[in-house]
Amino acid sequence: MNLQLIFWIGLISSICCVFGQADENRCLKANAKSCGECIQAGPNCGWCTNSVSKIAQGLSIYSLVIYCGPILYLWEMLNMNFHLNQCLLNTYQLWEPQTFALKFKRAEDYPIDLYYLMDLSYSMKDDLENVKSLGTDLMNEMRRITSDFRIGFGSFVEKTVMPYISTTPAKLRNPCTSEQNCTSPFSYKNVLSLTDKGEVFNELVGKQRISGNLDSPEGGFDAIMQVAVCGSLIGWRNVTRLLVFSTDAGFHFAGDGKLGGIVLPNDGQCHLENDVYTMSHYYDYPSIAHLVQKLSENNIQTIFAVTEEFQPVYKELKNLIPKSAVGTLSANSSNVIQLIIDAYNSLSSEVILENSKLPEGVTINYKSYCKNGVNGTGENGRKCSNISIGDELFEILFRFKFITSNKCPNKDSETIKIKPLGFTEEVEVILQFICECECQSEGIPSSPKCHEGNGTFECGACRCNEGRVGRHCECSTDEVNSEDMDAYCRKENSSEICSNNGECVCGQCVCRKRDNTNEIYSGKFCECDNFNCDRSNGLICGGNGVCKCRVCECNPNYTGSACDCSLDTTSCLATNGQICNGRGVCECGACKCTDPKFQGPTCEMCQTCLGVCAEHKECVQCRAFNKGEKKDTCAQECSHFNITKVENRDKLPQPGQVDPLSHCKEKDVDDCWFYFTYSVNGNNEAIVHVVETPECPTGPDIIPIVAGVVAGIVLIGLALLLIWKLLMIIHDRREFAKFEKEKMNAKWDTGENPIYKSAVTTVVNPKYEGK
Repeated sequence: MNLQLIFWIGLISSICCVFGQADENRCLKANAKSCGECIQAGPNCGWCTNSVSKIAQGLSIYSLVIYCGPILYLWEMLNMNFHLNQCLLNTYQLWEPQTFALKFKRAEDYPIDLYYLMDLSYSMKDDLENVKSLGTDLMNEMRRITSDFRIGFGSFVEKTVMPYISTTPAKLRNPCTSEQNCTSPFSYKNVLSLTDKGEVFNELVGKQRISGNLDSPEGGFDAIMQVAVCGSLIGWRNVTRLLVFSTDAGFHFAGDGKLGGIVLPNDGQCHLENDVYTMSHYYDYPSIAHLVQKLSENNIQTIFAVTEEFQPVYKELKNLIPKSAVGTLSANSSNVIQLIIDAYNSLSSEVILENSKLPEGVTINYKSYCKNGVNGTGENGRKCSNISIGDELFEILFRFKFITSNKCPNKDSETIKIKPLGFTEEVEVILQFICECECQSEGIPSSPKCHEGNGTFECGACRCNEGRVGRHCECSTDEVNSEDMDAYCRKENSSEICSNNGECVCGQCVCRKRDNTNEIYSGKFCECDNFNCDRSNGLICGGNGVCKCRVCECNPNYTGSACDCSLDTTSCLATNGQICNGRGVCECGACKCTDPKFQGPTCEMCQTCLGVCAEHKECVQCRAFNKGEKKDTCAQECSHFNITKVENRDKLPQPGQVDPLSHCKEKDVDDCWFYFTYSVNGNNEAIVHVVETPECPTGPDIIPIVAGVVAGIVLIGLALLLIWKLLMIIHDRREFAKFEKEKMNAKWDTGENPIYKSAVTTVVNPKYEGK
């Protein structure tokens, strides 16, 4: 039931060219000596059949525009009598992706083999009671899907070594409590091979007894591996194979065996003796990847029937195992039949394609056309979901890329197998290769075009006889070290022979002569000349140098690509004798001011400068006296000059003694005057001399001031009191005078009061003497 496709890769030998720098380098490195070697170097490697062309065959040919390359020819197609059909396109574009449609059709009444693998640790005791009647009930349900259904049963517990089980004699006989009658622990046991008799399933499963172990994870991976690889003992047929894995716990995997002293990796082989796995104590648990490989090789689809507690763990495992499903098992497995039916419908409604290892240089891109207009490409193009009976889907896109090959494969043909996961049927594609150009069969042996008959002229080029090399077989191998003469005449990663400035003669470049005898080509690859250097004022190298290999070698005191930059600094000297006033650099005889405040031909013009004294005042103050605005940042901002302290102003440098300098007098934050000089020496170093003691004004005598203030306050107080007293006296006298004046001016009668009566009795004190 195989579908065979044999593709021939042929060649139209005509004119070819290279597109892209990567292809060019690949073609150059191939050093092809014939058309056959050229087409093996890469799909875009060019071969020129024009014998007059001076461009070497088998290299990048930019001047040619016709593209040619391998063509895929359909050689044979066989029909398939199964639900995999195939259809091919009749036309192919040169080196374009070639396609053929692979159709999958879900078959009706397709046979099913189902193997129920159950955890028989003590926690699954109540589940076993419900599974004992599973056979006939599941048979009745599955017959609604297929008339050809078989069922089998196996059980597992754990590896029979410590610390997974207790190895004491009593626990080996009965791992449960004394009240429970349990069977001895075991790793995996095939209880019933696949059969179509549901009553036999019920009978044998009904005889099973629960067992026990110590740790929570179980040894289910050992059991899955044996079920997958022991196909003849399990009784698998080439039909849909379902494995139901029922447990209420986690699982051990590769590496966990070290706990029991087991270090040998699982060998993936069948080790069943009398239907019991006998090597659990010898081989470690299999890894997940190992299980995926074996399940895929044996086309087994897995259904994990687990309790709700372990749903997240097994859903992650499902993502790693293609064509697997997870169902939630009730506490006592009462829903196991419906779980299996739902999982089977989910698995059978999804198709995932896989292929065998591809030959070097061949890639396959899948594109799927699924139901309801859902299409997929890349990895998503491998699968379709929600497939119903009668649906047809899938188209596979082949792309052939001979990227690294520079010769034909060792085999005449390569085979690729494509199949849907979980099925045994497959499509087989056979690739055959043509490694020579058709034009090579028309070659002319001992052609005079090949230097006196020293080669065969084919496909527009000479294929030299043994011992002869060169484009026209003009050289002997005794004379040169390489069969590829042109390779000696090409610079690395270049397609030009002798830089297009000469001819390659037996692996050596002979440079072309110029009409102007003063202009010459030179170099191993004729890559140099003496007339293509930069010019200045119309002269090569500005007349100040010599052109050597397209680069100017300048005379002394000149530099630049065209030797137009003078190194003389005379024109850059400022009036203070410094180059560019210490504010710039001298480039090509002109100052380039580095301080934006300074301008002019020697960087001496400064329209916004404060002056030397004001500019350096704060730095001198912080360096000499550790005060001022820059006190905290003095080390960072004021380390650009050398400072020297002197005792007084007479010891400051005077004009004419040192380099041009500035005398400065500035006031500090304490209103003290400090004196310093600023100069720049011949090495463009700033030097500052400062008087170590500032001149500060004399402070006032406090005591006389205080005494004077107190005395003044007292005197002013007394004066105010005297003035007040004087004013009061003056005011009283004025009032008395006014009273006297008014008294004198009074005009009333001075007689006795008419109502006055004198006293009747007069008493005289005899003692009163009138004093």
